[in-house]
Amino acid sequence: MRVWVGGSVVADPTGPAVAVSDHGFTVGDGVFEAVKAVGGRPFALGLHLERLARSAVGLGLPEPDLDVVRRAVAAVLEPGEALSRIRITYTAGPAPLGSGRGDGEPTLVVVAAPLPPAAERVRVATAPWPRNERGALAGLKTTSYAENVVMLAHAQEQGAEEAVMANLAGDLCEGTGSNVFYVLDGELRTPSLASGCLAGVTRALLLEWYGGGEVDEPLARIQREASEVFLVSTTRDVQPVSHWDGRALPVPGPVTQAAARAWAEREAAMLEHLG
Repeated sequence: MRVWVGGSVVADPTGPAVAVSDHGFTVGDGVFEAVKAVGGRPFALGLHLERLARSAVGLGLPEPDLDVVRRAVAAVLEPGEALSRIRITYTAGPAPLGSGRGDGEPTLVVVAAPLPPAAERVRVATAPWPRNERGALAGLKTTSYAENVVMLAHAQEQGAEEAVMANLAGDLCEGTGSNVFYVLDGELRTPSLASGCLAGVTRALLLEWYGGGEVDEPLARIQREASEVFLVSTTRDVQPVSHWDGRALPVPGPVTQAAARAWAEREAAMLEHLG
């Protein structure tokens, strides 16, 4: 693991990195991005940094200096590493020990570590708690992930590797770390951003490269009737769902296979050079 903080790569990546009063640590007042790198080249870094800036502004943080972020990413990447994950975290910085923000400088930490290949298939379980599509953080990629931690732990207790959730309207929203695509009535669909789901980079690229409709409809119907389901995310690419709450699904189905081929054909063109 390699860590950039305070303007340089630190010698001890396991040592202290931020102040104990940092608002990202004390109350989750921060935003982040997870970026895949292949052979030391980050995938779709520009799109991830655009979303980082949008999330920061949406949370009320100063817009990050994206040139500094790019230099930090370049500093932690290993050119010969086959597959790695970059984590960019940007917080409000030191603040009083409460909800109110201080007047300190924001904190930027960039970490890179080896990334194991994604599993060929995944089981999902429906979370018993909804996502609030009308909440203050809806659609923002913030460090306030405790809800996701609880939902994922619940799914793992059910023998699944990912949790998917409805929103307050009962419509399918997203997974804890993924967007959901499914085939229903012969059409490939995914929830719209109005559902409260994150505007995933992989989601947007797959819609552009392969297609699909943005439709909001009841999670219960999709779980019961979808003929294929797959997840997408930075670390999953296109990942077939084999079981949803015990219901077996074809792995991979024909639409999933076609979407995965479309992804594989275009992915390399989105790997960026930072030299």
